[in-house]
Amino acid sequence: MTGSIPRLVDKFGRQHDYLRISVTDRCNLRCIYCMPEEGMEFEPSDKILTYEEIAEVVHVVAGMGISKIRLTGGEPLVRKELEKLVAMIASIPGIEDISLTTNGIFLAPRAERLKEAGLTRVNISMDSLQADRFKMITRGGDVRKVLDSIDACVKVGLSPIKLNVVLMKGLNDDEIADFIALTQDRDIHVRFIEYMPIGHSDTQWKNLYLPLTRVMEVCDEQQWEYASVTTIQGNGPSENYRLNGAIGSFGLIHPVSEHFCQTCNRLRLTADGYIKPCLAWTEQFQVRSVVGNDEAMRQLFLDALGTKPENHEMSKFLQGDEEISHTPTARRMSQIGG
Repeated sequence: MTGSIPRLVDKFGRQHDYLRISVTDRCNLRCIYCMPEEGMEFEPSDKILTYEEIAEVVHVVAGMGISKIRLTGGEPLVRKELEKLVAMIASIPGIEDISLTTNGIFLAPRAERLKEAGLTRVNISMDSLQADRFKMITRGGDVRKVLDSIDACVKVGLSPIKLNVVLMKGLNDDEIADFIALTQDRDIHVRFIEYMPIGHSDTQWKNLYLPLTRVMEVCDEQQWEYASVTTIQGNGPSENYRLNGAIGSFGLIHPVSEHFCQTCNRLRLTADGYIKPCLAWTEQFQVRSVVGNDEAMRQLFLDALGTKPENHEMSKFLQGDEEISHTPTARRMSQIGG
């Protein structure tokens, strides 16, 4: 408690200092695990929170203990003048860290302006280093543009640079060693992420799911020596390692096989203005109606936090266990915020 303003602590004692904000549900790519190739219905522009509304939300929750902001989408860089929003958030007292998750296609020419506006660092989604395979997974993406964006971020000092790799059985699991090799001579942090069943009404996702024990098996096959590291800047739940003598690192994010809910410190704000306390479940709270009423907004965040479960139970989805405590979300990752 700071004065009369409550802190964002849930009934399990988890303190929340991190808000992920989706600025759009639209994307220039159609990654196979994120959205279907066709048939997506996007929100009309008047349903999407304005930058002023987003800044007002951040102003309120900063007083409740939020100090870290991540801007996501869809693809956040399809939203015009994102630098303006970054600058608005950077000016809010209490905000210490502003990061961006992007597919990297549009990042290179904007990296310097984003840094000048107050962006701290970037996470770049990159599921293959091979041009043809990258194009297939993203349904049209150009891997060269992403590599150029990595170089641009290094040049302007956006650090650390994290590469997010959704590991998929039979699709990109043969590139594990190639991704880890990137960390040997560059300050790049590769994070392998398990395929999650978010917004999938069928079990097809199981065909691509691969537990991240495979990453460590590859390291042993390569006869690489590595050690655990705990000094990577950021908010994520990655379990991090560094090859002996390497500059960068690699990490494992395994929300399905080994959930990290006991240390969860995040809330989400969707592009259409819903607070989501847990990524996996349907519970959501519309914030737009209370913008301008700080007390009501604080209470809404507390109400949302009060519904947050102890864990998301995604491992039960993998096992086919129907005994789950909440209703799984039907919204795709692009609609929630990656």
